[in-house]
Amino acid sequence: MTDELPGTDVAGADAHPAAGEPLLRIVGVAKTFGTFRAVDGVSLEIKAGEFFALLGPSGCGKTTLLRMLAGFEAPDEGRILLGGKDIAQALPHQRPINMMFQNYALFPHLSVRDNIAFGLKRANMARADIATRVAEMVALVKLEGLEKRKPDQLSGGQRQRVALARALARRPQLLLLDEPLAALDKKLRESTQVELMELQRRLGMTFIIVTHDQEEAMTMADRIGVMKSGKLAQVASPRELYEAPRSRWIAEFVGDINLFDAESRLRDGHRLVIGTRDAGALVVAEPREPVGEGKFSVAIRPEKVKLSRRGPVAEAGHETAINRLDGVIADVCYLGGTTTYKVKLDTGGMLQASVANTARLDVDAYSLSQHVVAWFTPDDCMVLPS
Repeated sequence: MTDELPGTDVAGADAHPAAGEPLLRIVGVAKTFGTFRAVDGVSLEIKAGEFFALLGPSGCGKTTLLRMLAGFEAPDEGRILLGGKDIAQALPHQRPINMMFQNYALFPHLSVRDNIAFGLKRANMARADIATRVAEMVALVKLEGLEKRKPDQLSGGQRQRVALARALARRPQLLLLDEPLAALDKKLRESTQVELMELQRRLGMTFIIVTHDQEEAMTMADRIGVMKSGKLAQVASPRELYEAPRSRWIAEFVGDINLFDAESRLRDGHRLVIGTRDAGALVVAEPREPVGEGKFSVAIRPEKVKLSRRGPVAEAGHETAINRLDGVIADVCYLGGTTTYKVKLDTGGMLQASVANTARLDVDAYSLSQHVVAWFTPDDCMVLPS
C-alpha cells in the first residue's frame, strides 16, 4: 500500500478534467528490463469514474504498467497524463494516486484504526480530522466494531477491506488494484466483487484493476484492456470482447470457444461457406471486417450450440439452423446451472456445447456415447484471423 500518496493536486493534475476529456491518458509508454520488453508502446485513455480492468496472462506486462502509473517504475518511453499533466517521472508521493497490493501490506502491529490512519498521519492531517476520516472509512467498508483488532485477528475478507479503506482514506483521484481478490475463496471473491462495484459507483472514483481472471474482469469492469506480450491486444466492453474478439488468441483467452481451422471459402450472397478441417462446410454470416488472405478460423461459443436427438428445431423469430453436425457424446461435465457436453463429430472434430439446466432433475439429459445432432445459425459464428 502506498501510504504517502496525496489526495490533492501535488503533481499539478486537474481533479476535474474538461468535459469529454479522459482523466488518464497513457501515450506510447514502454518499459524494458535488460533485454526484455515488458511494456511495448502502450497507449490508452481512461475516463473519470470508469472501472477499467487490465487483463492478461502472467508476464504480459499488466502489473508493470500499473506500477508505472503508481510511480514505482519510470517508463523508458512515453507519457502518462493525469488530468492533462504529465506525471511519468513524478515520484509516488507526488501523485494523487493510490495502489492496493495483492498481499494488502497491512502493518501487523497496528490496529484496524491505526492502519487506516497511517497515511493520514504522515500527511500531517489534524487529529480530529483523522478520527472523522477513519470513522468514515470504517463505515464505508463495513468494519464497525473491529477498529481495535490487529490484522491477525481478522479474516481474509476483513483484511482486504482494511487495505481498501487505507487506500481510499487519502481520497486519491485514481485507485489502482493489483489482483486484490486473489487470496479470497470463490464465494467471498464473488461477494467482494459486487461490493467493490457498488463502492466505486457510490464514490464516483476511477478504479483500474489488474487481474488474470477473465470472469472477474467481465463482472466488474466497464471496459477491459487485454494485454499480450507487453501490448494491448484489444480494448472493449466485456460484451464486445466476448462476442466480437479481434483474434483467435483473444477468443481463446476470454471464455470457452470452439475453433475450426478454415481450409477454403466460397461467397454465397451475404454469407460465406467455409470449408473446415474438422467440421466440414460451415455457413457463416458476413464478418464485420473482410477476411484477409491469411489463415483464419470459424469460432462458436459453446452456449450458442444447440443439441437435440433428431435435428434442428425451428424457433419463433429465429432462422432455422443451417449448420448441422452429427456426433456422439464423448464427455459430460455437470456444473450445476449448466452442463457441458463434448461431442465427437462424425467429421472427426470435437465440439463443446453448454446447456442450461432448466429442470431440477432432467431425465432427458444426454449420456455418454449417445448420438446427438449439434446445430447453430450463421449468426452464431465468428470468423477470426489466426
